[in-house]
Amino acid sequence: MKKLSNRTATFTDSVIRRMTRVALKYDAINLSQGFPDFNPPEEIMNRLAQVAKEGPHQYAVTFGAANFREALARKQEHFSGVSVDPASEIVVTCGSTEAMMAAMLSVCNPGDKVVVFSPFYENYGADAILSGAEPIYVPLVPPAFDFDADQLEAAIKQEEVKALILCNPSNPCGKVFTKEELQIISDLAIKYDIYVITDEVYEHIVYAPSQHQYISALPGMKERTIICNSLSKTYSVTGWRLGYVIASPEIIDRVKKVHDFLTVGAAAPLMEAANVGLQFEDSYYEKLQETYTHKRDLFLGGLEQIGLNFTRPQGAYYVLMDISEFGYEDDEQFCIDMAKRVGVAAVPGFSFFKEDVRHLVRVHFAKQDATLTAALDRLSDIRTRLR
Repeated sequence: MKKLSNRTATFTDSVIRRMTRVALKYDAINLSQGFPDFNPPEEIMNRLAQVAKEGPHQYAVTFGAANFREALARKQEHFSGVSVDPASEIVVTCGSTEAMMAAMLSVCNPGDKVVVFSPFYENYGADAILSGAEPIYVPLVPPAFDFDADQLEAAIKQEEVKALILCNPSNPCGKVFTKEELQIISDLAIKYDIYVITDEVYEHIVYAPSQHQYISALPGMKERTIICNSLSKTYSVTGWRLGYVIASPEIIDRVKKVHDFLTVGAAAPLMEAANVGLQFEDSYYEKLQETYTHKRDLFLGGLEQIGLNFTRPQGAYYVLMDISEFGYEDDEQFCIDMAKRVGVAAVPGFSFFKEDVRHLVRVHFAKQDATLTAALDRLSDIRTRLR
């Protein structure tokens, strides 16, 4: 038999999803893969029940049902202040994972380079490789996860750099980039003529005094920003796989074609049901922020009482927990042992860092209060159980 693809030869499975399987194996509370254990808003579920009887049940327009794109455009313009043409500047995708892949394939040629901040969501490196590009990593330095502007410029000005990937708010570290930091990135993007591909799935999960800023709203950035987003986290519908790309018409024209041959289109009945959520008033997003602020305070307060060390997120719903005291050289083995002996599942930090980081694991708090309390109860005995 001939050899399989060289491009995918170095791939492993997703470490995040692997740890969900570990959680299931040991009946551990799954704080690894970032999905809620509570339902979407009732209005969305009620509309889904209606759609199940009424339809639509056949293909929508490949780049997204018109009413769904129109609602997305209104919402984006409302929060970012940047106008969006639903006919020429939006493609609806099967989750933000496809959105990012379609964006990368639309922008990159084999041999191009893409700048990625480290730590990073694990898909970014794979996306770059699948599109034939080489990822160039720039560190975000804990505990504040700041970046060095000179180091960033040194990476961006390399030959063949085509784009920078910006996850804001950031998974896994919870960093929310300030307007000043975004201006630095913007200035460099314009200076060296590169695209900025944003992952903004946690745009509405931000903790005061931090605020989510849209880099596309900065002068000169709408034309070179490719926004990748989804409904998954904002409306607690991670299983619906509804994402989207927003960019200039020239870019979207290319993304439409890539998307068409990747997945054809997103699920028509789910777009119709989720449309209800896109009509919500600002009070919904304010309540969402209050809810996650409460969950963050509950969970982090519990970790503090236990005496565990961690970084405090400014946005998203992840916590990087320092496991140095337990003496593990292999953070994946630590996560397996914690799932098996403590009953709580996490993600080993090595999967998020280009640097050799083995002392951090990622846990999340997008769970019901009862689930978080149960997890904290189990973690309270972690030192005894992991001896």
